[in-house]
Amino acid sequence: MYAVIRTGGKQYRVEPGDVLVVEKLGGEPGADVAFSDVLMLGDGASVTVGAPTVEGAAVNATLIETRKGEKVRIFKKIRRQGYRRTRGHRQPETVLRVTSISGAGKTSAWDGVVDLTPKALLDAKARNLKAVVASLEAAIPTAKPVKAPAKAKAPAKAEAETPKAETPKAAAPKAKAAKAAAPKASAGEAKPAPAKKAAPKKAAAKKTDAE
Repeated sequence: MYAVIRTGGKQYRVEPGDVLVVEKLGGEPGADVAFSDVLMLGDGASVTVGAPTVEGAAVNATLIETRKGEKVRIFKKIRRQGYRRTRGHRQPETVLRVTSISGAGKTSAWDGVVDLTPKALLDAKARNLKAVVASLEAAIPTAKPVKAPAKAKAPAKAEAETPKAETPKAAAPKAKAAKAAAPKASAGEAKPAPAKKAAPKKAAAKKTDAE
């Protein structure tokens, strides 16, 4: 299923999963963008043409990044006058990932995961510029969607619950250790009896008196 949309004074033919570069739009990376100005819908041999737009049709996309486009150089010259002027321009543009198309009683969605990594970071990694990559990763938020951390939280909760269940079990061995310490204490109280046996020393003292 495909659609023809209009944005920024231009028309684009899009399908679910396409990466679309359009004129600058407002929004942060990861934001959802909806286009209701759908001029045509197509699904195989069936085509729905709007007059001028298709009622109820919509194209949803996810904003990846807003950046500057390729540089365009403008050079001006007036002969025999010594006039030379060079200027440059980079048009702001927004990169989108089309996620779904709906209209004419049909819906087509893309099942992939949107990667929010900007083009500048990809180019720096391709050129193996470690210093640039480190600075971009520090300045740019994580490129991964929020869905991945949500799945990682489930095992963390399970791990947090397991120590709570083990704490009462750990109390039982401590109680046993306390009970085992009680007989040892009683045995320690009975040990002073051997210390009182000083008879051999007294007998040795009597022998010296007899001498």
